[in-house]
Amino acid sequence: MLVAKGRLEAAHAPAYYRQNIRETAIIELPLTGDIAILAAELRLLHGDPADRFIAATALAHGATLMTADRRLLAWDGDLAREDAAQ
Repeated sequence: MLVAKGRLEAAHAPAYYRQNIRETAIIELPLTGDIAILAAELRLLHGDPADRFIAATALAHGATLMTADRRLLAWDGDLAREDAAQ
């Protein structure tokens, strides 16, 4: 979506990146109904639905969120995070 909006450039289609990521040790986590409810209930997290789904998925699975998104990194919620930009 960021590529379509011109906010990010990508050399390949999203499916290409997904396939390459799935061939590593990174685990793809599903978005479930319970996670969607959790996303709606997150306190003090800004209104971007995608960021809410991302944070809620990591929380529900006890996973560490790798992100370069400054708003997610600055959020004071109880979520393990690593700055992907470093």
